[in-house]
Amino acid sequence: MDTEKLNFIRNEFVPKVKTLPGGATGKWGKMNAQQMTEHVTTFFNVSTEKIKFPLSVPEEHLPKYREFLFSDKQFRENTKAPGNVIGEEPLPLRYENMEQAVNKLAASIRNFETYFNTNPGKTTTHPVFGPLNFEEWVLLHYKHVTHHLRQFGLL
Repeated sequence: MDTEKLNFIRNEFVPKVKTLPGGATGKWGKMNAQQMTEHVTTFFNVSTEKIKFPLSVPEEHLPKYREFLFSDKQFRENTKAPGNVIGEEPLPLRYENMEQAVNKLAASIRNFETYFNTNPGKTTTHPVFGPLNFEEWVLLHYKHVTHHLRQFGLL
C-alpha cells in the first residue's frame, strides 16, 4: 500500500481544490474547476460501484494500461477518457456551487475508504484499467487527482 499517495488523497487534495473558484479555467482542457471537481467525484463513485461503466478497451490492452498504473508516469495534458465514458464536452453541473461540489468530493473520498475497509479484497471495474483492488485504485486516483491539480496550477 502506498500510504503517501493515500494520505495525499485524504489530506491534501480537497484543501487544494477548495482554493479554486468554481469558474476557474485550467491550463488545458474544457472543464472549469467545478466541472473538474464533479468529474473527480464521479470516478471516486466508480471505484465504489455507485456508478458503473463497462470495460471500454479490449482486454488484451489491460496489461499495458496496468503497466502505466504501476509506473511513476503521469497522465499527459489533455489525456481523454473514452468517449463513451465522459464524452467530448464537459457534463452539465450537478451541484449548485463549488462549495457543494467540494463537499460531495470530500464525501466520495471518505466513502471510497469506507467501502474498501468494509469489503477487503474487493475489486471494482474501471472502464479503461479493468478490475482494480483498493491499492490499485489508490494509485489511479492519485494519478488522476494530481493530473487535475496540475491542470489548475495547484501542483
